[in-house]
Amino acid sequence: MLIVKNRIVFYIFSFLLIGVSLFSYFKYGLNYGIDFTGGSSIEVQPIASSTNISMIDAKKVLDQNFSDTTVRPYGEKGFIIRTKEVIDAKDLTLNNKLASVLPTHQIARVDTIGPTLGAELKQKSITSIILVLLAIVLFITFAFRQVSGTVSSWKYGLAAIIALFHDVVVPVGFFAIMNHFFGGYEIDALFITALLVVLGFSIHDTIVVFDRVRENLRVSKDKNFENIVGASVSETFIRSINTSLTTILALIAVYVWGPDTTRHFALVLIVGIAAGTYSSIFVGSNLLVTMSKWGKGK
Repeated sequence: MLIVKNRIVFYIFSFLLIGVSLFSYFKYGLNYGIDFTGGSSIEVQPIASSTNISMIDAKKVLDQNFSDTTVRPYGEKGFIIRTKEVIDAKDLTLNNKLASVLPTHQIARVDTIGPTLGAELKQKSITSIILVLLAIVLFITFAFRQVSGTVSSWKYGLAAIIALFHDVVVPVGFFAIMNHFFGGYEIDALFITALLVVLGFSIHDTIVVFDRVRENLRVSKDKNFENIVGASVSETFIRSINTSLTTILALIAVYVWGPDTTRHFALVLIVGIAAGTYSSIFVGSNLLVTMSKWGKGK
């Protein structure tokens, strides 16, 4: 009940989170990877098995010879070099150039994405997120049509979408801040995949709360809607926290001890799931109470 009665406090906190995230996005922008801007991904492997060079040393050498370069470990001693230069895999000068700056390694594979394909992938990523949100609204509107006597079913969908907007904006703003101050936080296809996972996880939590509201409406018709929502949140609170906490702990382990290629993916999920758990409990359910009062004053 305290969560519902103090909903203005949680609204203010959410507005601050969204405001900071949007400010960071428009102020600092995002560092789009070659998946969206075009460029080349070069896998290099050591020539001899005894060769050992740190990623930091390799990056220092490569930054002087390739523009906008990121270097990540790949395999036991190899690296993935990602550069925004569009490099022809058949260009023999690339081998000579790499051999002169990193003679201990050789090219194993070159993947190139053109600017046109990168722009198309960006557009499809945005479209996929919009379609997912639309599908969620339609599903919730249909699933909760039988409880529209108290609150219209479309309001359940609207509350869920506002909560999901919160869950998408927060990780985007977080990455804009991290890239501005620390660098190296790219927006790539894995980032979009992580956002879609966050959307699925968050809406699952939200629907659990909404479904409990629906069940309590059937058995407690004499209570007012605010009390029913408060009781429903209390009944699902521990379940939501435990589910999210165990997932985040596993993701922290991946972030700390997992390979470098999955660290940012795990970080997006950690931030997104934490934001999603908060919005499911403190935003989505409270919005239902606020929307239930719309028009009653008239």
